[in-house]
Order: sequence, then structure tokens, then C-alpha cells
Amino acid sequence: MIYFKLILTNLLRHRIRSLISIAGIAFSVAAMLTIVTVLQGAVGMFSGILSNDSEIIVFERNVSDLFFSNVPAAAVREIASWPMVQHADPVLFGIVSSADHPIITCFGITTADARLRKATWTKGDRSVFAQHADDVVLGKRAAEFMSATLGSSVQIGHGVFHVIGIIRTANGFEDGGVFMPLTSAQNFFHKEDSSSVITIKLVNKDDASEFKRTVKVKFPNLVALEDEEFTRTYSQFKILKATAWAVGGCGLLLGGLGVANTMIMSVFTRIREIAILRVSGFSNSQISAMIFGESALVSVLGAAVGLVIGTSFLFALKLIPALHGYVDVAIQPLVVLIVIVLAFLTGVAGALYPALYAMRIRAVEALRFE
Repeated sequence: MIYFKLILTNLLRHRIRSLISIAGIAFSVAAMLTIVTVLQGAVGMFSGILSNDSEIIVFERNVSDLFFSNVPAAAVREIASWPMVQHADPVLFGIVSSADHPIITCFGITTADARLRKATWTKGDRSVFAQHADDVVLGKRAAEFMSATLGSSVQIGHGVFHVIGIIRTANGFEDGGVFMPLTSAQNFFHKEDSSSVITIKLVNKDDASEFKRTVKVKFPNLVALEDEEFTRTYSQFKILKATAWAVGGCGLLLGGLGVANTMIMSVFTRIREIAILRVSGFSNSQISAMIFGESALVSVLGAAVGLVIGTSFLFALKLIPALHGYVDVAIQPLVVLIVIVLAFLTGVAGALYPALYAMRIRAVEALRFE
């Protein structure tokens, strides 16, 4: 109990300095929580595009991005004919542009694609999709920012397309996208007889290993991965996740430096007090425990405040209409735990040098210190 009283007394003695340290940790924790959660949510949304009513994704081996992947139409037809395959849906990804909106995701799909089946058709009818080469279906968000409605013509790249439907989806990338018939997308992007990926749904999930082995044998230039495998190993996802943790880590490092500065100044201004404690019978371990306790308390308080700030900011993002569907801000308990542990370790590390310095103070010399 006496340790806790001493820790509180020392922190309250220099309130402004302590509050600055707490704020440094708090904003670092809030930044890390926000960045990691938003980027992981974006990864989850993109994964959702690929795993829509499917269990396995097939794409070209050794490509840095799925936009560069080319899967031959012959491979699609053969894979779709395998008894273990319930359905195989080719999808062509592309980036298109329209007036005032230079980047729009385009999906070249077939009439049987789950995106059309599962979407809510606010306007139009799925049965008329792909009847004409210049027909497109717009996501609800895409229709809004392109000021398009059913039956209107829209400029996409160097082409003009006829809007035959508007759909609403839960995925922001799809809701802000353009859906073309696969053959039209192949001609538009000059990828005749090829797609970016094939999304596979098996008759029996237990056949996944056999399916992947068969693809490897019959199509050496293609690779098949289960959805979880793809999310875990795809290079772009790994880069995004690493970037999130790196940026958050830098923020925590700065917060830790603030704690270290506070603890160093605290030790320097209490040399005589520490000497009195030593004379009163406090050991080196007890002195260092007091210093580490102060730092740990600052870190814990900072982490708690940071979690409140970060969580509030994430929920505020949900209220921004322009971000609906684009940002998944579901907070994962594991991320929260990791952030708290990192904040605590950062604060303790910041107290390491001050604690060592306090342990080296000689009582007789310190009592003469002015």
C-alpha cells in the first residue's frame, strides 16, 4: 500500500508533466488502434469480394496483384467441369474512370455470379444482365457519385455504357463499383478469353486439398488457395497489415519517449528524497519498483484513455455517410489486447534508465545534493 501512495504522490506532485505523458501514450494507443482496425477492416472487405459464395480462389502464380493475374478461359471451363466443383465463377478486376472520379473498381462477371444473386436490386432486374455488350450494373454508391439512374448512359473510360440496374451491397468496394458482363470487360480491358481469378465452391469442403493438388498438376502456372490461406499469405494484405503495425509502433515509441523523459525528470528532481528513502531502509529493488510502478501507472492510464479515444473515433467513422460500406471498424479483442500490452511494455521500457540511475544514487552524496 505504501508503494501505491508514494507512486500517486510522486505523479500528483508534477501533474502537468504526468498528464502530458499520459496524453502521449493515449494518443499513441488511439492512433494504433484506429489505423490497425481500419486497415484490417479494409483487408477483410477485399477478402469478402473474393470469398463471395466461394471457398477457394484460383489465380495466376507469382503475380504481385490480382489486377495483373490472367486465368485462361480454357482453365475456367475445365475446372468448372470437375465433379468436385459445384460452381466456378470467373471474375475480371479492373480500374476504370469516369468524369470527376478517376478510380472506380470494375467487376467483369457472368450472369450466375453470386454478387448479382445476393445483392439487393433497388432498380432493374437481374434477368436482363449481359443481354447487350454495353450494359452495366452500378453499385448504389457508384450510381450516386456518377449521378446515374436506371436507363441512363454513363461515360466510363473511353466508352459509353447503358445502366440496366442499380444494386445495394454490404461491401463498400462492390457498392461503389461497376459490374460489366465478363465478355464486355475482357474487351474493355483488352484481356480477351481470360479473367483475373476463379472463385470456386466445392460440392464437399473436404475435397479442398484434392482440388488444390489437381490444379497444381494440371495448371502449373495457376495456384489455388482457400479463402483463409489467401487472406493470410497475399502480399498486398501483408504489406497493409505490416504498415498499420509499423505506424502504430512508431506512435507508441514516441509516447514511450515521453514517459522516459517524465521519469528521468522525476528522478533528477527527487534525488534527495530517494536518498532519504535509502537511509530509511529502502533497497535498490524497492527504489526501482517505485520508479517502474509510476511508469506502469502512467502507461495503464494512457492506454485506457487511448482506448476510449480510439473507440470513439472508430464509431464516429461509422456515422460518416461517405464511408458507409467502405470502412469496417469492428474492433477485434486480440488487437485491443496487443495494443494494451505494447503500451504497458513501452512505458516500462521508458522507466528502465531512470530506475537504473536511481539505483546508483549513493545516499551520503545525494543528501548534499542541491
